[in-house]
Amino acid sequence: MEETLAFPKMVEINLINSLEKISSMMPNRILKVEGYILKEDRKEQLEIIIFKGFSSSTTHPIEIDLEKKVIEFNYRITNYRLYKAPFPETKDNLIRENKNSVFFLNQKNWI
Repeated sequence: MEETLAFPKMVEINLINSLEKISSMMPNRILKVEGYILKEDRKEQLEIIIFKGFSSSTTHPIEIDLEKKVIEFNYRITNYRLYKAPFPETKDNLIRENKNSVFFLNQKNWI
């Protein structure tokens, strides 16, 4: 499984904030970001849901101040899943999945 490094490769752009900006223009899409946080030689599961320009983590506290990074820890993103919103109760609404962060930085890939 190939991992997408969020740090240091992504130093010049804040990946999560960039995805939030695209998400704010795509109100009928939900992006689920999965990976892990690196803490003292161990990995902790990381899951972030991005919807209507906002991030929410199901696994860790995140920063809501736009001046700060969403995640203050070193982390790796291993998978991205784009869903149609709202979630219907009866069917899977996964649109696409990709392991490359650059893929979802292109707004056209959210359609």
